[in-house]
Amino acid sequence: MKKTFWNLLFTFPVFLMLLFLVASTRTFAQEQGREKSPSITQNTPETTPAEPSQPSAQSTTESPVTSVSELSDVQPTDWAFVALQSLVERYGCIVGYPDSTYRGNRALTRYEFAAGLNACLDQVNKLIASSTAELATKEDLATLQRLQEEFRPELAQLRGKVESLEARTAQVEANQFSTTTKLVGDAIFVVADSFGDTVNNTAADDTEDDTTTFFAYRARLALQTSFNGKDQLTTGLQASNVPNLAPSTGTHMTRFTFDRQGAFADSELYLDRLYYRFPVGDKLTFWVGPRALQPAVHTPTLNPLVGGINGAVSRFATFNPTVYRPGFDGAGAALAYKFSKQFQLNLSYIGDNFQTNVPEIGFSDANNIAFAQLTISPSNELDFGLSYVRKYFASNTGFNLTGGTGSAFARNPFQQNATASDNFGLQFNWKVTNGFNVAGWFGYTLAHQIRGGDNDATIINGALTFAFPDLFREGNVGGFIVGVPPKAISNDFRPNPGADRREDNDTSLHLEAFYSYRVNNNITITPDLYVILNPEHNSDNDPIWVGALRTTFTF
Repeated sequence: MKKTFWNLLFTFPVFLMLLFLVASTRTFAQEQGREKSPSITQNTPETTPAEPSQPSAQSTTESPVTSVSELSDVQPTDWAFVALQSLVERYGCIVGYPDSTYRGNRALTRYEFAAGLNACLDQVNKLIASSTAELATKEDLATLQRLQEEFRPELAQLRGKVESLEARTAQVEANQFSTTTKLVGDAIFVVADSFGDTVNNTAADDTEDDTTTFFAYRARLALQTSFNGKDQLTTGLQASNVPNLAPSTGTHMTRFTFDRQGAFADSELYLDRLYYRFPVGDKLTFWVGPRALQPAVHTPTLNPLVGGINGAVSRFATFNPTVYRPGFDGAGAALAYKFSKQFQLNLSYIGDNFQTNVPEIGFSDANNIAFAQLTISPSNELDFGLSYVRKYFASNTGFNLTGGTGSAFARNPFQQNATASDNFGLQFNWKVTNGFNVAGWFGYTLAHQIRGGDNDATIINGALTFAFPDLFREGNVGGFIVGVPPKAISNDFRPNPGADRREDNDTSLHLEAFYSYRVNNNITITPDLYVILNPEHNSDNDPIWVGALRTTFTF
């Protein structure tokens, strides 16, 4: 009798705790919903999120998790902590996911339950066969066999799925074009039009907008190559016929964030980006590249919901233009150093890649920027970015200070005379709730003329963005943006004696609303409408409206 008692005491807690923990966790997950996720991620090429990995059901001899304290999302105050501690530390099963998380509020399928049960059965069998063999009885073994029989169909199907997956994996590996490279891409279809009078930059009487509705596209392909699993070489191709609206409306304030680059012909296929990222240790990451290595590639822009591929369509609403848009496509190097979860430093030096390859100009004399940003994350819900950018532009190189946004006086305060500028930026992103996000920025620029005169100008811009993730349906995003595009609030420069200074006396206002409807994981439809009040910071100009319907395909 005593022996039987100890056998039952040894065997049944495993199954009782397992059944209790699984059933309770399923109920808890249904009540609590999804877990919160950190609000900041490193900028990477857009890809479709992967499905969650399956939990590890290995024993302690196979898993690195040997203590419940190693599970990062399990706390001693959790209601199931004692039961989970016994399963992990005493029996070595149900050890969580490969990334050392347990995800206790996630619902469980019968297949996952069968896998966890099988791991515990294997561990108990090992214990019975070892030094505790004298504690096992026929009744205990009969109990084990009944449980194995009950879940035999699920275990058989699980083994069949694994074998099928292995066969399919072998087939993919045998037919893939590269063992180191994967292909991702996106395509945009956009129907759009502008309304209202054009900006009167001349004395012409006819300022009526004569544009009609147009239908355009942009397609991008990216080859992502990894040589050791941690690095990535990105080679991007692009073709586009999305027009720049500035010539039609008379102002760069109406531009799209995805319009065609002026250096390339309509629908021409060209090399869109080429850079290499690699880590050095756990905290330091480097980027180097001869094509389109922009600050937004290697630095958090802190406007993830509004500024992403499925966010707002206007160029200004994407992010702080005087900080993250250098005014050219970059060639150079960058680094990111993560001091901790709360502090990250990004640095870069980038030259105009259409000049750095010219022997007579070279890397040192090309238009360039020196970039620095300290990102501060007091919590998973709140992030700040403190940025400084030093820009230099040589005379008559077609440059602009504000990344193709803002007024003509802000973009070129001294016309095309050589200019240096100090640009300061304050950005923030606040995840107020799971369904409401607030972000914004303020940019302050001090520009100095270094050829053809000795003048100074001050330029400002700012915006607030409001995003509503999962609005009306999971995966959808609604957003609203209000801001002031780059504006020259003061300038000493006069084009000629007696002429007015190139400074803006009034203030434009950018108002925009959008709603991204996710058809599925690969297709999103986004209607967008924005209006520019007092275009070119001139109250004599009538408002200009731009409406767009964009469909985005990712693959």
